[in-house]
Amino acid sequence: MEFGEREIVPLLERAIDEAIRNGYVTFITGMAMGTDIWAAEIVLDRKKNNNDLHLICALPHPMFESRRNITEKIRFNNILENADLVKEINNRYFTGCYQVRNEWMVDRSNLVIAVFNGQNSGTKNTVDYAKRKDVQVINVLDAEYN
Repeated sequence: MEFGEREIVPLLERAIDEAIRNGYVTFITGMAMGTDIWAAEIVLDRKKNNNDLHLICALPHPMFESRRNITEKIRFNNILENADLVKEINNRYFTGCYQVRNEWMVDRSNLVIAVFNGQNSGTKNTVDYAKRKDVQVINVLDAEYN
């Protein structure tokens, strides 16, 4: 089942707000279109009233945004301009560079907030990696969480 911004953003808001209440102050986004962008925008919105919050953007390779349409590029660049840190994880594109970025994020995290529909994907690989690393995963689509 496919979900769009209207369905996912409230779930992300709830998970991010709960993480903040539980003391999390640094959030890392992989900056992919969809969930990553929405989550980053939520964190930036929360930062307006909470100077303790930080946003790190982990880019998998240079020119990551190059194939986005103008609207997505504007959102992407606005996030980068307002982030506390922008980190380019790899200096070039290669097969597997997205997983390297995802593992970099997990290796620096105590909690992963995911939108995972159970399908084989980069998200599945990242959730599995987080579990192997004993990093807590909250799947906002999980019926037990909602």
